[in-house]
Amino acid sequence: MSQSLVDDQAEAALGLARPVEAGSPAQPSRRADVRQVLRFLLRRPGLLLSAAVLALVVLASFWPDLLTSQDPLKGVPSQNFRGPSGSHWFGTDELGRDVFSRVVHGAQLSLKATLIAVLVAFVVGGLLGVVAGFVGRWVDDVLMRFVDVLLSIPALFLSLALVTALGYGTVKVAVAVGIASVASFARVARAEVLRVRQAVFVEASRSCGARWYSVLARHVLPNAAGPVIVLATLDFGASILAVSALSFLGYGAPPPAPEWGTLISDGRNYLANAWWLTALPGLAIAATVLATNRIARALDGEWSRQR
Repeated sequence: MSQSLVDDQAEAALGLARPVEAGSPAQPSRRADVRQVLRFLLRRPGLLLSAAVLALVVLASFWPDLLTSQDPLKGVPSQNFRGPSGSHWFGTDELGRDVFSRVVHGAQLSLKATLIAVLVAFVVGGLLGVVAGFVGRWVDDVLMRFVDVLLSIPALFLSLALVTALGYGTVKVAVAVGIASVASFARVARAEVLRVRQAVFVEASRSCGARWYSVLARHVLPNAAGPVIVLATLDFGASILAVSALSFLGYGAPPPAPEWGTLISDGRNYLANAWWLTALPGLAIAATVLATNRIARALDGEWSRQR
């Protein structure tokens, strides 16, 4: 019996609906979904503001020249320590460099490190959780004891130890932060795989003779991915804080690279007479973290309750 026939029998046993044929009335349903999404967003102005903030950060990361024409590395000594104004929205630093331009261009470095960190945690942690939950037995015990060891170490301390071993630099900081977040992804992925593995449709697919990789790819992974993706959105904000903290301590890109944590570290020596050097980059970090957390909360529970 071929594999495709086995899978079709499994779907038939579950009573799964066939795809909608061409020409069927699917257009009204799509319009209803669009109206539902718009209604959901319009009732939550905070969510719209969070999406706008995150869109600006992404825009600054990939196309910084659209937001500022100033050179983040070029300073005018005669204009040092100028406060926020129309010509310099975030003021200037001790060398006369435009702080807004440095924050915009620094978003590229910080977001790059954050994306790498979340990707490392998502891939490695998700793989460990899927293998532990799907295989079970002694494999589950060994992997989960390794995850317990990672959970017993504070994430920042583990990141510091890893970045000290790996060396300085944006990518190495990102890898260290990602490895420190592997344990939480592994736990969530394992829990979801265990939940889905015991579902009726998975048992029906197995009873029809489907191969294990078909069950995993077609049934387990798609139904277990939702909470892990939400966790990745939540971890995005935590990774920004962790990457900025390590950059603040001097483990990030070397000067004059305008990483967000480095900007705060450079400005702390001038808090008495130039508060904007630390406060405004810190405000950019706080706004980005709060925006990602708000979007993650909407994805986690609000949208499912709305539907």
